[in-house]
Amino acid sequence: MKRIVSISIGSSKRDSYVETELLGEKFTIERIGTDGNMKKAISLIRQLDGNVEAFGMGGIDLYLWAAGKRYTIREALPLKKAAKTTPIVDGSGVKNTLERRVIEYLSKNNTIDFKKKTTLITCALDRFGIAEAIDKEEGKLIIGDLIFALGLDLPIYKLQNIQKIAKAIAPIVCKLPFKMLYPTGNKQNQNILNKIGDYYSRADIIAGDFHYIKRYMPQRMEDKIIITNTVTKEDCILLKERGVAMLITTTPRLGERSFGTNVMEAILVSIMKDGNYKSYDEVIEAIDLRPRIEDLRSWENT
Repeated sequence: MKRIVSISIGSSKRDSYVETELLGEKFTIERIGTDGNMKKAISLIRQLDGNVEAFGMGGIDLYLWAAGKRYTIREALPLKKAAKTTPIVDGSGVKNTLERRVIEYLSKNNTIDFKKKTTLITCALDRFGIAEAIDKEEGKLIIGDLIFALGLDLPIYKLQNIQKIAKAIAPIVCKLPFKMLYPTGNKQNQNILNKIGDYYSRADIIAGDFHYIKRYMPQRMEDKIIITNTVTKEDCILLKERGVAMLITTTPRLGERSFGTNVMEAILVSIMKDGNYKSYDEVIEAIDLRPRIEDLRSWENT
């Protein structure tokens, strides 16, 4: 039995526990939120270090990416350093592999014709795999990094432009308190209605971190497509009530929710420790991971 634990600085109201089986191996997967308490998160990692197969670092990124360059978020480093024995990952490896494959899968299987759609990406530096894959499919982009993370009404329409901007601002942004950039703790349960919601109406697809999407989501989302993960049953109910047509999660449904990329990367790392696979792509192929696709218009709360 492999035990995977995601220690998140997000809301404890979203905690989950599930048992599953992958490649003939049984797994327990647990998500523990600390409601924004970084010291508690570090303490939990230290307590469990060496007693679990792999940690996921939830509610915060360790790395942001642009044009192949990696930027480290300073405030996340103590979490990483707290794990002396057990590997700890933030999900960026899955964002660079599985999430790219999801976009290719949706296009290849005629689920979405990205050329005919406009996609609002909440933060391309966080979802670089999705952003680059949609750009490759010649999809129209509205890139919201400056809008969602910094509160600046400055949409970006070309991926190469955010890559140029990142070189200038990412080193500075990565030194800021993370709570200034991203909803943590109980803020993950709050919905803010403001002018950011206007950008949702301009897009056919809303893609990116669900906490960003949920935080600024307008009351009506008729016929929108959401590409994200980390969604619970309650989130699905909310999206259906607001008129969302389709929900696609890049990570599969386990139990009653789709876990974050940090959890899935922790699973992949734990499988690779056995030495049978050399890369994330090999494990993804072996498990045959596919996106969860829900037509919310016919979805029932079961």
